[in-house]
Amino acid sequence: MKYKQINNNSINQIMLIIIIILISILVFKNLLYYLPGFLGAITLYILFRKSYFRLTDIHRWGKSWTSALFILLSTVFIILPIWALVDYLVPQINHFLQNQQQIIEKFNTLKVYMHDKPFLKDIDMSDTALLNTLQKLTRYVPNILNSVAEVAVNIIVTFFVLYFMQVNAHTLETTLYRAIPFSRQSKRQIWTEVELMVRSNAIGIPILGFCQGVVAMIGYWIFGVDNFVLLGLLTGISSIVPLLGTMTIYIPICAITLAAGDTANAIGMFIYCFILVGGIDNVLRFTILKKIGDVPPMITVFGVLLGLNLFGMLGLIFGPLILSSIGVLMKVYSQEYGKGIIRDSLPQPADDQTKRSD
Repeated sequence: MKYKQINNNSINQIMLIIIIILISILVFKNLLYYLPGFLGAITLYILFRKSYFRLTDIHRWGKSWTSALFILLSTVFIILPIWALVDYLVPQINHFLQNQQQIIEKFNTLKVYMHDKPFLKDIDMSDTALLNTLQKLTRYVPNILNSVAEVAVNIIVTFFVLYFMQVNAHTLETTLYRAIPFSRQSKRQIWTEVELMVRSNAIGIPILGFCQGVVAMIGYWIFGVDNFVLLGLLTGISSIVPLLGTMTIYIPICAITLAAGDTANAIGMFIYCFILVGGIDNVLRFTILKKIGDVPPMITVFGVLLGLNLFGMLGLIFGPLILSSIGVLMKVYSQEYGKGIIRDSLPQPADDQTKRSD
């Protein structure tokens, strides 16, 4: 009885794939500290890609100088504003958490208001619960300060990787294009999904947070809330919280205002925030954000939850990308291996052609 031998070529392919996977795991494990930097470079590369090719391929700008220009723009319009925001917020939050007497007074006011209200009276409003929460928050703030060095290192890594990605853009894209073992149509579909998710989250989330924060800040000022600038910024930042969003900030503020006996301002502020602050989300999603990238809300919500656990703040961008990739890969599988496959014979768009040599 003769046994069919496995083709040596197949064995070599399998061994090569195994070696590549093992080396990739080893590299990934030991460079995990710099992962945010690599993800940041990929994000900026995708955002600047069309502009970079337009300047270097059409207008014949030097590649190195063009890349340096985009790094400078990233520093001025992205890094410095974020740094200024953190530099303002951390001392303010730290000072607020250290002023425990004022927090306890507001807390007691809210506790007195809630003690005889249906459903609300069942919430644990003991002093022990408050102190435990404050201690957790107080411990978390120094962690932000201690991570400054890590953030600085990853910013350097981001710009370092971005520079070489842009200078060698054509070679990089040609190599990746040839390495992906799918049809042209599937490759285009994967690229379209990646670009959509990166643009919609990297641009859309900051726009949404900024607009909601400014509108909330104005509302807090109108209704006489103390520290309205700080609370407005926190409201804008809280827009990234899945499901609840800005309600995580403005509902407690309205509740404390109501418990303090200022019923008119509390009700007015709640209506203002519910209609205007919450309504901006819907308005922007159907106008500006729809033009940037129309991402299903379900993908955004659960993608953010996934991404924050995996990558921290950059998970806001790559979490939805990972989640949406499941559907994309299913479509790719159907196109590549399903019945009735129709191969795409259309040529690549002009900006994706990488025939030029560097």
